[in-house]
Amino acid sequence: MIHEIIPVGPLQCNCSVIGDEGTHEAMVIDPGDDVNDVLELVRKHALTVKQIVVTHAHIDHVGGAMKLRQMTGAPILLNQNDYALLKMLDVQAAWVGMASPGKVEIDQPLAEGDKLRAGSLEATVLHTPGHTEGSVCLFFPAQQKLIAGDTLFAGSIGRTDLPGGSFDKIIRSLHQRVLVLPDETIVVPGHGPLTTIGEERESNPFLTG
Repeated sequence: MIHEIIPVGPLQCNCSVIGDEGTHEAMVIDPGDDVNDVLELVRKHALTVKQIVVTHAHIDHVGGAMKLRQMTGAPILLNQNDYALLKMLDVQAAWVGMASPGKVEIDQPLAEGDKLRAGSLEATVLHTPGHTEGSVCLFFPAQQKLIAGDTLFAGSIGRTDLPGGSFDKIIRSLHQRVLVLPDETIVVPGHGPLTTIGEERESNPFLTG
């Protein structure tokens, strides 16, 4: 597996470029901004982007998706429960002091249990509402790797005080969908350093209780 993680935009969202070493098919997850830097990584590994996956519809995760689609022709995938948040991108831009990316069009919905493929790589979609209604994580079982979006961080969890957020739902999602994964699973959060399921199960103050 080729996996490059690049923090993008003013909020330093972790954008993942994931590619198959044999076929060079790839997916880009959460291209929030700095699309030219993302494309540089795509070119570095001679990848063909087959899909653009957005873990949730906050501007720092979806802001560069349309530009990346324009440059690669790859479809944009998002859970349909976050379509309403997409219509608020102008408002979100004002919250964080970013320029609005304009309208973002979704080509394909993401649902619990969907399988996403790039060459021989396969990820399962986990619907994890709480940070937003449509938040998802991507689990690559063969590589024991979880792209967690803003559902889980090293030592913390996603904030739940924004539209569509629910503390009860995110805790339920974490216990029912995320903590059932193997302890050695590497977690790539939406922001900040990597961690593992085992570390978070043991020491994350939101989960140990």
